[in-house]
Amino acid sequence: MTSPAPLARHVAIIMDGNGRWAKQRHLPRVVGHQRGVEAVRELVRAAREMGLEALTLYAFSTENWRRPEDEVSALMGLLRRYIIADLDEFVANNVKLRIIGNYQALAPDLVALIEDALGKTAHNDGTTLVIALNYGAQDEIARAAAKAAAKGPITPESIEAELDTAGLPPLDLMIRTSGEVRLSNFLLWQAAYAEMWFTDVLWPDFKPAHLAEALAQFANRERRYGGR
Repeated sequence: MTSPAPLARHVAIIMDGNGRWAKQRHLPRVVGHQRGVEAVRELVRAAREMGLEALTLYAFSTENWRRPEDEVSALMGLLRRYIIADLDEFVANNVKLRIIGNYQALAPDLVALIEDALGKTAHNDGTTLVIALNYGAQDEIARAAAKAAAKGPITPESIEAELDTAGLPPLDLMIRTSGEVRLSNFLLWQAAYAEMWFTDVLWPDFKPAHLAEALAQFANRERRYGGR
């Protein structure tokens, strides 16, 4: 016998469609990314108001380095501006920032900005905003398994303790925008029993109402975890 799922504690989003949004409007791709940042800003505020414990956003994957150099540079510039512009709001609204992935490999000035933001929000205990930055799930699992093996027997529990997401609530709901229906090397371990919600809405057009819709559908699903 199963019971209705509780409210989601941890939601992850693959923010897809910035480029297509710009192309549909005959605008440069960077404009799509700029509008995508505005969507992030709205969603973070909404997540806090909706009481989410953790919101994980796929900002830049290990594969994204293959994009044109000017686009990568623009994305990093937007990240810098987002951190600078929103850090005071994170502090004021009790949002805790956390980064998963190898952000230390980024430009030194960006690493310094990130570490300053991590330090200034470290003691906040409201919604945790998790940014996946220079992140790939296969790399994460390989790193976690190596760390677990160095400490003793490899078990699901020992690997999970070494994941970048250790200490966060289990992933409840994975959302992907833009009509694509794949995980793209994002939170592969964590998504083992997460519910999935796919939408055709392009990321710059994704609003708090869409998040509310996804959460409402989640609340009406039954989670069996392999049982009946």
